[in-house]
Amino acid sequence: MKPRALVLQAHGSNRDFDVMEALTVAGAEARGVPLNELRKNKTLFSEYQMIIVPGGFSYADALGAGKLLALDLASYFAEEISAFVESGKPVIGICNGFQALVKSGILPGESPSPRGRGSRGEGEIATLTFNEQGHFECRWVTLAPVSQTCIWTRELDDLIECPIAHGEGNFQASNTFPLSSFIENDQIALTYIYADGSPANGEYPFNPNGSLLDIAGICNPQGNVLGLMPHPENHIHPYQHPRWTRGRMGNSGLTLFENGVKYASSI
Repeated sequence: MKPRALVLQAHGSNRDFDVMEALTVAGAEARGVPLNELRKNKTLFSEYQMIIVPGGFSYADALGAGKLLALDLASYFAEEISAFVESGKPVIGICNGFQALVKSGILPGESPSPRGRGSRGEGEIATLTFNEQGHFECRWVTLAPVSQTCIWTRELDDLIECPIAHGEGNFQASNTFPLSSFIENDQIALTYIYADGSPANGEYPFNPNGSLLDIAGICNPQGNVLGLMPHPENHIHPYQHPRWTRGRMGNSGLTLFENGVKYASSI
């Protein structure tokens, strides 16, 4: 049977249908469900093997990018999402979804928290803040899958090329954040790199937002939850690449979704 993927739909989500197509092509059965429907029937969570928090501008980013959606995840759905994550089922948050996962505490920690710290201690803060260049970035980037703990990036050898579209994608951590253990836990899932595969080393525009350690995506310690700023769902077909008419092929974002679907099918 195909794994069932729950795509959360908040007011302002606009990449939900894109990610549903990516999941369908990858072999899942994807369904978008409005958060209001989930509030009325929280048992729906148990019917799915994957959760996707898509990109967009949830609640118009009224209190900051992903902040109100984060409050939803950490208050209305805290128990359901905690159980989902702890069961080992795959979860992915893309762009605005990544912002919501971080600001709810689901990432980089182990469980959601209404104060946005997950399971980590007081003051150990990681966040996604304004791009270093001070403006919205909309461009294509090249990514290196790094983590072998993350079920979404495990055993991916090829680079990924896909677009970004964000104003607050700069991953930063406070001085008290346990960066060394974060690295040792293999929680850096994806990094921004040059097109030839060499490290971006913070150089703009290859690192488009100034993220610490060129981080484009992170996972939780168990590896089943991935958050990333770029949009792999917008490069699943060859014709979506801006240079496809010149014969540019490969480096699709579909591999991420195929990994997630394959894992969901095995648990």
